[in-house]
Amino acid sequence: MGFGVSVLLSNNAHADFLKDSKSVISSRTLYFDSNAREQDADQRQTVTGLKLDFISGYTNGPVGFGLDLQAVGAATLGGGTDNHSASTVNTVSPVTTDGTPVDAWSSLRGAAKMRISKTEVKVGNSLQPQVPVLMSNDGRVLPAAYNGTLFTSNEFDSVTLNAGRLDREIGRASSNWAGIAANGGTRGADAFWYGGADWRINKNLLVQYYYANLQDYYKQNFLGLVHTYPIASNQSLKTDLRFFNSRSDGRNGQTGYLFNNNSGYAKNPGEVDNNTWSAMFTYALGAHSFLLGHQQVSDDGGMASVNNGSVRDGRGRPEGEGGSSYYLFTDSMINAFVRAGENTSFGQYAYDFAGLGVPGLKASVTYLHGDSIKDATGNGKTYKEWERDYRLDYTIQSGPAKNLNFSLRRANYRTGVPDAQGGYDVDQTRFFVNYSYTFN
Repeated sequence: MGFGVSVLLSNNAHADFLKDSKSVISSRTLYFDSNAREQDADQRQTVTGLKLDFISGYTNGPVGFGLDLQAVGAATLGGGTDNHSASTVNTVSPVTTDGTPVDAWSSLRGAAKMRISKTEVKVGNSLQPQVPVLMSNDGRVLPAAYNGTLFTSNEFDSVTLNAGRLDREIGRASSNWAGIAANGGTRGADAFWYGGADWRINKNLLVQYYYANLQDYYKQNFLGLVHTYPIASNQSLKTDLRFFNSRSDGRNGQTGYLFNNNSGYAKNPGEVDNNTWSAMFTYALGAHSFLLGHQQVSDDGGMASVNNGSVRDGRGRPEGEGGSSYYLFTDSMINAFVRAGENTSFGQYAYDFAGLGVPGLKASVTYLHGDSIKDATGNGKTYKEWERDYRLDYTIQSGPAKNLNFSLRRANYRTGVPDAQGGYDVDQTRFFVNYSYTFN
C-alpha cells in the first residue's frame, strides 16, 4: 500500500490529490421514544454518533486516482427497550445477547476511486448508493454502508449512468458486516447488481430507468418520470410518477431465501411477486407546499427491498440489522404501506418560515391512509391502516453555531391488521441534533 501511494503521489500528482481534498466532521445525537401498545414494549434511548469523512481530489493525468476514508463511532448515552432484539426495525444501537444496548460501537470504512474524463469508479466498503432500486439507510445515528463497486458516468450532457455490484452491508445500527438479503431471508446473496440511467430531457423533465438483481431473491425494474411545470415566478406544479416491477429470482422461496412479504399475504409464500406504482403531485406557492398522491401495491405479494434484519451467521446468531428504505413517498416514520393489495392515499402540507423572515425554520404535516390490505392467511379479509407525521426543523444560519440543526419528529400509527401479522399501534417521537463542519 505504501509503495502504491508513493507512486500515486509522485511527479507532483499529489497537488490535486491534496489541494482538492476536504475533510468533513459530522455529529448526530438522537433521542428515540417509541411505544408499541399491544406489545407493551416501550423504547426510550439516547445515542450520539460522530462521523469523519476524508474525501480526496484526484491525481493529475488522463486517469486520476483518489481515496475516500470514513470513520464512524457512536455511544449509548442512556435508556434501552423492552423485548429488544437485533432484528427489530427500531434498532437504534447494536445489542448484547440479553437484548440490552451496547455501550459503544464503531467502524472504519474507505474506498479507492478512479476517474477517466467524466466517469468515476469507486471500490471499497464506504459506499452509500442513493438510487431508486437501493436507498442506503440513514434513519438513525450512523449511516449504513456497502462493500463493492460503484460506477457513475456523465459523459453525455443530459444523461447520468449509474451501476454497481455490492456483496456486503453494515447496517445503520450495527458493527457487523453481513450478506445482503431481502426482508425475511436468513442467508446473504452472492451479490446485488444494479444499473440504470437518469435522462434529463430538459430542465423541467427527468426520465429514469433502473434494473436490479438481488441474487436468489428478486429481479426488479423501475421506471420513473418527474416533471415540473412553472406556473409563475413563485408557483409550480410537480408531477412524480414511479413504477416498480419485482419478481422472484433463483432460490427465492427456498429455506434461507424466503421473503416475508412484509408480514402480509403472498400468492406464492416466501416468493417475490409484486408491482407497485405511485403518483405524486406537489403544488408550490411561495413558502407553501401542498402534496397529494396515491399508491397501489399489487395483490400477489408485498413490495420488495433490501433488509438484513433476518440474516444469521453460520451458528444461527443474528448478523444483520433491520432497516430498509423504499424509494416511495409512503416510506414514512413508522410504516411503509407496502403490503399486498394495499391502496394508499396520502397528502402533505409544508411551510418554509423564510417566507415570514425566519430562514432555516421549516414545518410539515403528513397523513397517509391505506386500505384493501390482504390478510396473510388468504381468508379473503382486508384491513386498513393510517399514519400521521409531524416534523419541525431548524438550522442556525450564521454565527459560531452555523449549520447546527434541530429536527423534531412525531408520528402516530394505527392499524386493524392482526397482531400476528405485525399490526401494532405505535406512537413515536424522534429528536435529532445534527452538526457538520467542512475543513477545506
